[in-house]
Amino acid sequence: MVTHIRMTEPLLHLVQWMSPAFPIGAFAYSSGLETEIAEGRITAASHLEAWLTDVCTYGAALSDVVLLNASYAASAKDRHDVDAIARAFCPSAERLKETDLQGAAFCDTVNAIWSLELPRYTYPVAVGAAAQAKQIPVEQTARLFLHASLSNLVSVAVRLVPLGQTEGQRILSNLSALIGDVCTEAAATPLNAISSSAFASDIASMRHETLETRIFRT
Repeated sequence: MVTHIRMTEPLLHLVQWMSPAFPIGAFAYSSGLETEIAEGRITAASHLEAWLTDVCTYGAALSDVVLLNASYAASAKDRHDVDAIARAFCPSAERLKETDLQGAAFCDTVNAIWSLELPRYTYPVAVGAAAQAKQIPVEQTARLFLHASLSNLVSVAVRLVPLGQTEGQRILSNLSALIGDVCTEAAATPLNAISSSAFASDIASMRHETLETRIFRT
């Protein structure tokens, strides 16, 4: 028996937003992963998977999905407060740069193509606002957002460790169940309970600012 899955227009919008081809410059950012690789702490697929698991479970990946959910649920007026929290919560100058510049590029593009009027939001706040405006379910939005974020970091490691393309995709596949679990946890986490304890990742993003040789902006 063949089951047909109907890709609705809003869902296709979401797939387009999360595509590597969408012009937010995600390929230029490593969220501190470049530091971990350059300093020899990530040299194999198992190291990368463990690092991504911790970032997802305890760090910025989880907090970004909490922010996305809060943005989706907020009014336009209250969303400015969500965005202010997103900026204040960044643990380093480069993390702030990363979310600010990607968010600005995302807003510029969706405003131009879908006639939205989003101001300059940080990246997860911008995605939540756009999904609300286009009536895309927040559950799907959060999962594809987190998958795209992890996919970009896997791509960084494929280039720098280096890992083979197949190994990189195996890691991403292994993280599928975790993506669902993290998004479920984030949906139940109020904004005033947002937290992060992936300190090694945060320190790596700080150390990247003075890394002698850098390929990525963060």
